Amino acid sequence: MRLILTILVFLVGLFDLFMGLNFLFNPQGTAPGFGITADGAAGWSAIRADFTAFFLVIAGCMMLGAWRRNADLLLVPAALMGTAFTGRAVSLALDGAYPGWPVPMAVEAVHVVLMLAAWRVLPHHRIEELTS
Repeated sequence: MRLILTILVFLVGLFDLFMGLNFLFNPQGTAPGFGITADGAAGWSAIRADFTAFFLVIAGCMMLGAWRRNADLLLVPAALMGTAFTGRAVSLALDGAYPGWPVPMAVEAVHVVLMLAAWRVLPHHRIEELTS
């Protein structure tokens, strides 16, 4: 079970790594799939910076946490994806549904469930152990 969860976390982290790199190098091609458009260079810069940061931090924590068998690192992507899921739920309630709305929410929910499951199974490392 531990090995399967570690592999799943790493593979989903690779998916997020590619998402982040897509936003970094091709925001004009990637952003419309998320329903996002920009009005000029400042908008593309914000999309490139913010979405790249979001996905690369998630990917880095997942892949490093899986590689080092450090479950504590998995709490970061769980919190980020949980916050994104909550934002989508609030938007769904206030703004209404749109075509395809369940897909991103399912992806975020799977991230949260996978990270919390792996966090329960993989070893935890105290801060003192990491600095010594």
